Amino acid sequence: MKAFYAEEQKRHDPKAFLSSGAPQPNPEKPERIERLLAGARSAGLTVERPKKHGLGPVAAVHTPEYLDFLERIFSRWQRIEGASAEVIPNIHPIARDGSYPASAVGQAGYHMADTACPISAETWDSALWSAWSAVEAAEAVMAGAPSAYALCRPPGHHAFADVAGGFCFINNSAVAAQVLRRQAPRVAILDVDLHHGNGTQGIFYARPDVLTVSLHADPVRFYPFFWGHADERGEGPGLGYNLNLPLPRKSADAAFLAALATAFQRIRAFAPEALVVALGLDAFEGDPFGGLSVTTPGFSRIGEAIAGLGLPTVIVQEGGYLCDALSDNLTAFLTGFGGKKD
Repeated sequence: MKAFYAEEQKRHDPKAFLSSGAPQPNPEKPERIERLLAGARSAGLTVERPKKHGLGPVAAVHTPEYLDFLERIFSRWQRIEGASAEVIPNIHPIARDGSYPASAVGQAGYHMADTACPISAETWDSALWSAWSAVEAAEAVMAGAPSAYALCRPPGHHAFADVAGGFCFINNSAVAAQVLRRQAPRVAILDVDLHHGNGTQGIFYARPDVLTVSLHADPVRFYPFFWGHADERGEGPGLGYNLNLPLPRKSADAAFLAALATAFQRIRAFAPEALVVALGLDAFEGDPFGGLSVTTPGFSRIGEAIAGLGLPTVIVQEGGYLCDALSDNLTAFLTGFGGKKD
């Protein structure tokens, strides 16, 4: 299996975010890349650099208004007297269907869901290369590879069509799914991150051609709070094409694998021609976010189970934060999936 990654993805280096109202060091650090690369190589993957793919694949799932904001907001922010070093919103609209603000401060509130996605000088370029890694992996699968891994950092599954959030700016899993749609009439996205993939759900919520399935810690008391509940099934033409499987806090391997079996039942009923796995490793028992309690051998079993679907698969990296086992967890998943067999 091939892995895709570009060095430019390291340059985004967010410094802070608010947790329960208190400033904390941002856990989405560039060091994650080194550990994930080590994990991919230990699973026998070869790492290749993606090429530039322009804005087309990104614009297929994000609004032009939002992409223009991401590209230009940092330079605009720097012209504000006394502004912070990074773009961090201090206002959020309670309704987003009215007028669009002209000011940088207003637009930051409009396009940023929370304080966990600060934008610096390097964010736009890093996010583009992250998305292009997902594009390259999807194109490899369309060209006949049974699977490919995109080391996407910054991650993406909390990014809506026009909103950043939760460390995410461009929705890499959605980008990969839309690229696969060039050849596949139906694509499924299976999100196994600790947190609900609310942005991915939002992008495809009214569409019947992309099934979205997410296993995650129950959002009743966990980020992202407002999405990820079991009664969210899609809307309009997409009604019945979204499945959320919230799990109690500290659920371990057995509960996760049982929910995965339910996910597979829905995926098989959808009969997709291709699969995107939004791979979060933050469900690990020792991850700093500590929401679920999946073990390192558990990730191997998860990878093996997903491989059993027998679908052309793009694996897109989402969460998984700095802990001693981060590399091992990726190796376990990829080896379980078949990383040493391709």
